[in-house]
Amino acid sequence: MRGIIFAFLGGACITLQGVANARISQDIGTWQAAAITQLTGFVMAFIIMLFLKQGNWKGFKQVKPLYLSGGALAAIIIFSEVTAIQKIGVTFTIAALLIAQLFLTFIIDINGWFGVVKKKMRLPQFIGIGMMIAGVIILKL
Repeated sequence: MRGIIFAFLGGACITLQGVANARISQDIGTWQAAAITQLTGFVMAFIIMLFLKQGNWKGFKQVKPLYLSGGALAAIIIFSEVTAIQKIGVTFTIAALLIAQLFLTFIIDINGWFGVVKKKMRLPQFIGIGMMIAGVIILKL
């Protein structure tokens, strides 16, 4: 249950962040908005980390360099989301983002990339993503 609550919280924050970034980018520029978002995110994560005093800094050396690129991906995510919101609106952008995420997670799960356990996708999963795509098409019409 906690996982679902955190998933909803994360989804709500992604949407709010996208809208805020789109507004910021109108005033100062898209890459500037991405930089500010990354900076404020770093500061917030650092404060929370200091407060909770959790984690293992010694394990940092064991992290594969590929996985350390997550922050760089965030800059691309922010730029893409802001640009999409300005071009096609919030609802369609978030719907398209969710479909892209689901599609890529299917590929990751099927192939077992990034050390995740391979999962076999069956008809219900494919029907589910098909229904989401149909829903987005209906939203756009």
